Amino acid sequence: MHVSKSIRLSEEAYERLAAHKREDETFSDVVLRLAGERSLLELAGILDDEQAAAVREAVEERRERRGDELEEIADEMQGN
Repeated sequence: MHVSKSIRLSEEAYERLAAHKREDETFSDVVLRLAGERSLLELAGILDDEQAAAVREAVEERRERRGDELEEIADEMQGN
């Protein structure tokens, strides 16, 4: 089920959006295409279990490195 929202556009914004609209698209389709971002639901299932585990591991490693970097900065700011 899709919930609809109303938005107001200036005439210029509407014309620009309409210029990008393809014959088989709704204005919602145009906005989603031009926004260029996928929802997390659209991404579900594109990675196999091994790939997903590798991504999780890489994210965790980056978080740990970033945390270490922030701790070093905090120590420097405190004069340690």
